[in-house]
Amino acid sequence: MTHTVLVTGGTSGIGRAIAAAFAADGAEVFVTGRGPETVGQAAKELEVHGVVCDGTDAGQVASLAARFDTLDVLVNAAGGLTRPPAEGASLDEVLAVWQANLAQNLISAVLTTAAVQDRFTDGASVISIGSIGAERGGGAYGASKAALAAWNATLSAQLAPRGVTCNVISAGYIAGTNFFQGKMTDERHQALVEETHDKRPGAVEDIAATAHFLASSGARHITGQTLHVNGGAYTTR
Repeated sequence: MTHTVLVTGGTSGIGRAIAAAFAADGAEVFVTGRGPETVGQAAKELEVHGVVCDGTDAGQVASLAARFDTLDVLVNAAGGLTRPPAEGASLDEVLAVWQANLAQNLISAVLTTAAVQDRFTDGASVISIGSIGAERGGGAYGASKAALAAWNATLSAQLAPRGVTCNVISAGYIAGTNFFQGKMTDERHQALVEETHDKRPGAVEDIAATAHFLASSGARHITGQTLHVNGGAYTTR
């Protein structure tokens, strides 16, 4: 039976790699993004369904949810980094930065999950993409990702009785994405690699493989968790 998978923010980076992994496994995959051109290009290249949707817009999210009768996997990969306000910024500028980070990294996941949760099948999975920044004082971005993990714990308690697992993948430094918006230097790259135990940057495929596992039958008793995929740059025990 073909699984139905929805990957928000699936047009680039981690989201795109996750969509590709599920598509390669024969799933019917839907990816979302805010730009019609990027959505169309990703859908064509990955041979998946593309939907233009801003996950912070309740009306657009409701329209997205209406496309599904049932849903087996939801991956909340939409998000991004809004740069901190400059020194001496006005309160309005500070507010705008915090609201943008919370909207992109938390509210989009909350709205999308709330919109589709009645369509989850028994054995469905919700996977949200977090960040090592949640553990490292990452300003508004880190705070929004920490809030994502806190929300996930509550979501798991709500949905687990229905057989739905809910987990966060907390990604460390992942090379080859546009997260740093062209501002990654060789020195910064090397410093981030040196923090790891395995002395390599993460790849989008590392996160995609973890997401694919969390949606598998072998992960049915894993829920309410934050899984750190960072090569040892941040360790738990």
